[in-house]
Amino acid sequence: MPNSSNWSLCEIVCCSIAAVIGLIVILATHGAIGTLAAVLAGVALGVMLYFVLTRVLCTARAEAAPTPREKTLAPAPAVAPKPDAVPPAPSEPEPEGGHAAASAVKSGIQLPGETELAARKGTWVYRGGPKPAAMVATPATPAAPAAAPAGERRPEGLAEPRGGVPDDLKQIKGVGPKLEKLLNSMGYFHFDQIAAWGPDEVAWVDQNLKGFRGRVSRDEWVAQASTLAAGGQTEFSRRVEDGGVYE
Repeated sequence: MPNSSNWSLCEIVCCSIAAVIGLIVILATHGAIGTLAAVLAGVALGVMLYFVLTRVLCTARAEAAPTPREKTLAPAPAVAPKPDAVPPAPSEPEPEGGHAAASAVKSGIQLPGETELAARKGTWVYRGGPKPAAMVATPATPAAPAAAPAGERRPEGLAEPRGGVPDDLKQIKGVGPKLEKLLNSMGYFHFDQIAAWGPDEVAWVDQNLKGFRGRVSRDEWVAQASTLAAGGQTEFSRRVEDGGVYE
């Protein structure tokens, strides 16, 4: 145990707590284990509890708090060194002959060759006349209008079907009800009209069938229409007549 003269407040409090708990143990157990045994147990528990409390509480506080000697020996804050005075920038050496040239200009003394140089000077004046070719703006040539695609010609159409009765163009493979109405609106109602189309007419119709471009040449309408215009039938036209294609 530490000397009483060196006890801190924390150690005194710990000792008091241990003594009170030891006394409680003695009073609580002397009837059961005897007075002597109760005293020994209470003293042993008090001493052990004292060391535990001082170890946990007082030692941590002692380590955290600086001692007076440590406070005395604390290093003084470092003083930042003063920056050295910036040396003046060295003056640039004057070019050779500088003083002489300045003196010559100020005093009006002519330098060698100055008169000859002044005589050679001239003044540029633009007196009109034709501008150089590089300065003349060339008018932009208007672009020629795009030519119509070559090799296309619109087939001749009819205002209405002959005799008021159009052919059933749906018998041509690739012509459905919607496309038949489109062909009728363009003036094509009969097989012989389509059968008479040449390459130029086929190319024009292929390009102008909105939503069905390329259908004429892809499904060979001209060959089918030639057979149907001559009174013949194709395998597809038989299916259409039998009601196996369109209801």
